Amino acid sequence: MYAVIVTGGKQYKVAKNEMLKVEKLAVNEGDTITFDEVLMIFDGEKCHLGKPVLAGSKVLATVVAHGRHRKIHVLKFKRRKHYLKRQGHRQDFTQIKITEIAAE
Repeated sequence: MYAVIVTGGKQYKVAKNEMLKVEKLAVNEGDTITFDEVLMIFDGEKCHLGKPVLAGSKVLATVVAHGRHRKIHVLKFKRRKHYLKRQGHRQDFTQIKITEIAAE
């Protein structure tokens, strides 16, 4: 059984007991979070699609940790103009573990 949820402006395919890194959420480690925006649930034989979301469906997850991804390097360069700009960025994330997928 798996589901497709929306969080942080992105869609994720999730299954039970799966570890997942999503955009940073404002919750403490160890707390349980509920994702109400479920787009699809596949239970092994039938696919339930929402228009756009499934009413009454939810995915429960436990927050495992907060962290930051690896640094990406951004380089802007214009030749013959004496222009060079270096910049780095590390995106924050929340690591979650899916505990339950509840269909309507």
